[in-house]
Amino acid sequence: MSVIVALTAQNTTGVRGVLDVPSDFVGRQWDSVMSDIPANAVKTGMLGTAFNIVVTSDMIKKYAVKNVIVDPVLTSTSGDTLLAADAIETLKEKLVPLALLITPNIDEARVLTGVEVRGQDGMEEAAKRLRDMGSRFVLVKGGHLEGDAVDVLFDGSVFNYFRAVRIGHTNIHGTGCVLSAAITAYLAMGNSVHDAVRLGKDFVTEAIATSFKIGKGAWPCNASGLEA
Repeated sequence: MSVIVALTAQNTTGVRGVLDVPSDFVGRQWDSVMSDIPANAVKTGMLGTAFNIVVTSDMIKKYAVKNVIVDPVLTSTSGDTLLAADAIETLKEKLVPLALLITPNIDEARVLTGVEVRGQDGMEEAAKRLRDMGSRFVLVKGGHLEGDAVDVLFDGSVFNYFRAVRIGHTNIHGTGCVLSAAITAYLAMGNSVHDAVRLGKDFVTEAIATSFKIGKGAWPCNASGLEA
């Protein structure tokens, strides 16, 4: 089930326009969905504005959602801005403290924490700072670094590392969204955070390996679970 927070006009080459949904209508969608079929887990993605972050946070509290996965989408694969600059502090103050898990890539981690992430040490420091903001678990994704694709999961005391051999495709669209969505699904099925991250990592690695060779820009990764 979904709540549409923003519309984008985009293709594989980039985002040509964004239309934010009014926050009162976002709230109406939440009420419609949650009053009928309660969710075991909720993932946030592109939220667009501070107003929509506030209403999303309010609805998470209203419906006492426990498994909240925050994918702090700030820009698109092509570099287009997807969250207003004045909404970043609202994200940190209102939404991050409600998260069971937050899943930034290294660029998002830098914006949220001020840490320049260039390797494992930086990933661990950013994870600590995000944990201090209130998220119970932090997954800093290392897909934009060199070498194997290594993600770091921090629970406040222990770091766990999830590695995958880097696949030759370098320009793939949708990997972050697919990973956070897969983790959310595995959590809703009753898996622990650690197992959900491991299974989600396996899922997105396969989605990259079988990405669709279409369009003039970044290939869309294959989130269907079916052979491309």
